Amino acid sequence: MESTKERIIEAAVHLFNTNGFSGTSIREIAKKAKVNVAHISYYFTNKAGLQEYLIAVFLEEYLSVLEQIYKKITILSAQECVILTVNNVMSFHRENRQLARYVYREITLDTTLVREVMTTYLMKEKYYLQLFFEKGKKNKEFQPISIPLAVMQLKSMISMPFLHAQYLAEVWHVMPYETQTVDLYQEKIIEWLEHSVFSSRVVERIAL
Repeated sequence: MESTKERIIEAAVHLFNTNGFSGTSIREIAKKAKVNVAHISYYFTNKAGLQEYLIAVFLEEYLSVLEQIYKKITILSAQECVILTVNNVMSFHRENRQLARYVYREITLDTTLVREVMTTYLMKEKYYLQLFFEKGKKNKEFQPISIPLAVMQLKSMISMPFLHAQYLAEVWHVMPYETQTVDLYQEKIIEWLEHSVFSSRVVERIAL
């Protein structure tokens, strides 16, 4: 039965990415997943319930990644916390790239669901990231930066390959999901941190 649910999720993510949420019907999802429409009703109630599930599961797992770093904030430097954020969040996104692509695109819209997501999940994301930067600034590990701007810049860079995958592929001829490309991009984010945010270069880049 679990494989049925997983097939529905996989089919929905593919179709939502290809045709959009409004352009995808429950019957199309059921057909691609090779299940009955009743299965979708059983697990998710309706299409809106399926969408809410996808977004919530993705963001809960994403916040779990940040929370694991937050738990180490007393034993790690702020620089280490931020580098772990880049490495671990990029890894999480890469493993869930199609869902990341859908969720990031969807939360750019102004809907009731998205407003709830902002309050429930993204305010907590802001809290974790802001805390890392505040610690770095307080301990003089970071340059005298604007913390809100630095947080927004970091978030934008981390989400870029997944929010704008088509742009990267068609305009820059870069395949954003290829391992080599993502690894290089990740290195560039850390270079930006070392030159524009950190007050001194990090000698060792740790991994959680």
